[in-house]
Amino acid sequence: MATDQLSVVFGALADPTRRAILARLADGPATVNEIAEPFDLTLPAISKHLKVLERAGLISRGRQAQWRPCTLEAEPLREASDFLGRYRQFWEESFDKLDSHLKTLMKGTDR
Repeated sequence: MATDQLSVVFGALADPTRRAILARLADGPATVNEIAEPFDLTLPAISKHLKVLERAGLISRGRQAQWRPCTLEAEPLREASDFLGRYRQFWEESFDKLDSHLKTLMKGTDR
């Protein structure tokens, strides 16, 4: 089981249902019933997904009387983005090298 927070975040993001839940919460807070609406899943299954997201720090749950809204917490997403951003330069350089190589190959066929 992953113990560092970044691994927990990436584990939570690995599931398409959880990514869809985060996309919904990007529009604003929602109840469990509102979150569950577009899915063909039971409420207990949605609750399990929410617990994973909450453990990862990606959502928080409030309490307003009987309403328990879930809210997106974006900081862990920024940290994951920062981690991935470190590899952006590598990929850009790799694509630039590929582009240069392909142009060289194309010049050889223009004879």
